[in-house]
Amino acid sequence: MCVWFGIAVYRKYSSGSRYPNISLSAPLPGIPKPVFASVDGHEQCETKITTLENGLKVASQNKFGQFCTVGILVNSGSRHETKYPSGIAHFLEKLAFSSTAQYGSKDEILLTLEKHGGICDCQTSRDTTMYAVSAEVKGLDTVVSLLSDAVLQPRLLDEEIEMTRMAVRFELEDLNMRPDPEPLLTEMIHAAAYRGNTVGLPRFCPVDNVEKIDKKLLHTYLRSYYCPERMVLAGVGIEHEQLVACARKYLLDVKPVWGASTPTNVDLSVAQYTGGIVRMDKDMSDVSLGPTPIPELTHIMIGLESCSFLEEDFIPFAVLNMMMGGGGSFSAGGPGKGMFTRLYLNVLNRHHWMYNATSYHHSYEDSGLLCIHASADPRQVREMVEIITREFIQMAGTAGEMELARAKTQLKSMLMMNLESRPVIFEDVGRQVLATGTRKLPHELCDLISNITASDIKRVTTKMLRSKPAVAALGDLTEMPSYEHIQAALSSKDGRLPRMYRLFR
Repeated sequence: MCVWFGIAVYRKYSSGSRYPNISLSAPLPGIPKPVFASVDGHEQCETKITTLENGLKVASQNKFGQFCTVGILVNSGSRHETKYPSGIAHFLEKLAFSSTAQYGSKDEILLTLEKHGGICDCQTSRDTTMYAVSAEVKGLDTVVSLLSDAVLQPRLLDEEIEMTRMAVRFELEDLNMRPDPEPLLTEMIHAAAYRGNTVGLPRFCPVDNVEKIDKKLLHTYLRSYYCPERMVLAGVGIEHEQLVACARKYLLDVKPVWGASTPTNVDLSVAQYTGGIVRMDKDMSDVSLGPTPIPELTHIMIGLESCSFLEEDFIPFAVLNMMMGGGGSFSAGGPGKGMFTRLYLNVLNRHHWMYNATSYHHSYEDSGLLCIHASADPRQVREMVEIITREFIQMAGTAGEMELARAKTQLKSMLMMNLESRPVIFEDVGRQVLATGTRKLPHELCDLISNITASDIKRVTTKMLRSKPAVAALGDLTEMPSYEHIQAALSSKDGRLPRMYRLFR
């Protein structure tokens, strides 16, 4: 039926009744000329940066599409809470996008964004707080106005702070109860590696500080850290000039609700790596109940100091982390299913009783931490620790040509795949500009990855193994070797723990 209808229409126009001289190769009369998306080399992924008179940086990258992601990144996080009770950044994350000078409630903000198909979110890390909105491009003016209000004009009402206290308490309870211990272990390993300073300060608000944080304290903190020189307005999917115009309109001469900034009170401490151990004896037997409960496990994380993301050695460490890889023994494509990272081949493939062996790399502007998280039955903790220390020692050996090529290809693939997503591009643009004032483009990073050699991996590993270990241990720690024994294993040639002889077993 449709085919015949199409033929009938074609015959109508081709017969000359309405458009006698029409041609399928020529544009139809009265139809606007189409505008096609085009890519001109690397210019389309180039990041444009403008610094306003008040010190605020505006960074953008155009990307074809109907939607954009815009946000404000602030150089403020849990590492800056040295002079304050820990937990302020955690509170600010929960209070984000509540009532402001312009909007009476969070619901009002969400309804305003809804008109432009928008969503909002706030995330804090150890060194950055990020307020972000994704919405239609035509709503950019409203979005930047809303962001300015949410960041600089929050009301911080008593009832909102009380609700935040409840949310923080709930999150702290959940952190200790969830089957996946990785967030808690990450907290513990940072506390062990940077004892009492900068990135070693707690990211989550300690229970004792929940009642201490009030409006006056928040304003004192915001006055020091929420100043234009420590902010970046980043956008992806919009024209740079348009974003700069909105920034001038809503962020240039705005007086924050807490008054004039006093950036002289900013904590400029450099991270001091200390190494050490944080233990938490905990009954993990009932963590995951149900039809298929997870068996009781003990979790160990061992880390060594790597480097800052501003150093040249950051790229070799990123390749090393990818080479180690790993994961859980029950993850999709687990041991023996085509995984070629060292922690799969050397650990999970050979030791069936290990449930997890994963490598992580945390990097900051002045330090970094490369660590391995492993999980096993409490009775086999000592053997598990020795397996991990051996893997650290073997990192200093010469990497195989195929192994290195595979790790570099995987890293480039992961980088490019992540940068397909608009929110990820936004975060990458914002974080790089906030930290360095510029942005390395994906093709530049890929070139740096391609140039890494086996000698680079050996050099950074040898340097890393000279640092004291940081250890986090969670669960039944009866069989846990001492910190001194772990340190001795990482200083030995083969990574073996010192032998222990017992008269009674």
